[in-house]
Amino acid sequence: MKQQPWIASRGIDLGFIIGPAFVVTAAVVLFRDKLAAVDGTPPWLWLLLVVGVDVSHVYSTLFRTYLDKEELKKRQALYTLAPLAAWVGGALLYSIDAIVFWRVLAYLAVFHFMRQQYGFMMIYSRSERDRPQWTRKIDQAVIYLATLFPLVYWHVHHRAFNWFVAGDFFRIDLPQLGLAAGVLFGVVLLAYIVKEIRFSIAEKNINVPKHLLLLGTALSWGVGIVVFNSDIAFTATNVIAHGIPYMALIWVFGRNQRDLEKTPYVQPRISSLFQWKFVPIYMLALFALAFIEEGLWDGLIWREHEAFFAAFRALPQAVSEDIMVWLIPLLT
Repeated sequence: MKQQPWIASRGIDLGFIIGPAFVVTAAVVLFRDKLAAVDGTPPWLWLLLVVGVDVSHVYSTLFRTYLDKEELKKRQALYTLAPLAAWVGGALLYSIDAIVFWRVLAYLAVFHFMRQQYGFMMIYSRSERDRPQWTRKIDQAVIYLATLFPLVYWHVHHRAFNWFVAGDFFRIDLPQLGLAAGVLFGVVLLAYIVKEIRFSIAEKNINVPKHLLLLGTALSWGVGIVVFNSDIAFTATNVIAHGIPYMALIWVFGRNQRDLEKTPYVQPRISSLFQWKFVPIYMLALFALAFIEEGLWDGLIWREHEAFFAAFRALPQAVSEDIMVWLIPLLT
C-alpha cells in the first residue's frame, strides 16, 4: 500500500482532524437516553462546547491572518476592509429586521461548515490528481451531499434546535424533499463506493483518510441532525467535529513553519506556541479571547450566563433597537 496522504501524521490526523467526528458521534449514541432526559444544554457543557471549541476555533484564524505578517502585508486591503464591510452590511440587514440578519448569518455559517468538510476532502484527495476529472466530481458531490442531505431534512422536518436563533432557517412544508435528498445522497454514495473499489484495485491502494473523513462527516451530520432531535446532540456533533479539526490544522501549520525555521508571525515568539508542551497555552489563549467575546455578548445583549460572566454585568444592557442595529453586527 502506498503512503497515506495524511495532513500531519497518522496520529495527529486520526486524533484531532478525523477522529473528533467519530468520538462525539459515538458519545451521543451511547448516552442517548441521558441526553434525551436533559432539557436544553447545561451551562457547563455550553461553556465547554460553545466558548471552549466553537468560538475559540474562530480565533485560531488570527494565526493565519492578522498575526501572520507576510499574509497581512500581502492582503492588507482585504483584512482592513472586509470586517468594516461586514459590520456595515450586517447593520443594514439588522435595520431591515433582526431575523433577516440572523438568517443571512446562519446560512453563511452553514456554508462555511460545509466548505470546511469539502476542503479536507480535497486535501486528502491530493494524491489522486492523475485520476480522470469525473472521479473528482463524484468526490465533490458526495462530500457536499453528506452535509446537504441533513440540512434539507432539517428544513422540512421540525427540529428542537436552531443554528443561532429561533426561525433562522426557513421552514419548508415539503417532507418529500428530505426523502429525495436522502435518495440522491445514497445514489452518489454508491457511485463513490464503486468508483473507489475500481481505482483501489487498479492502483493497489486505499485512501484511508479520505474515506474516514467522508464517513465521519456523514455520521456526525446525520446523527446530530437527522437521527436525534436533541439540542445537546446537535451542538456536540456540530461543534466538536468542526472546531477541533480546524484548531488542529492551524496548529499543524504553525508547527511546520517552526520546523522549517520560518517565523511568519508579527512576533517571532508566537512560533513557540506550536510545540506539544505549549498546546495548553495555545488553547488557553484561544479560550481567553472567546471568553471575552462571549462576556461582551452576555453583558451587553443576552444576560443568560451570569455565573460565568459576572464581571461583565457592569456593562449596560442594550435595549434600544437603534443601538442594537450597530452593536450586534459589531460583536458578530
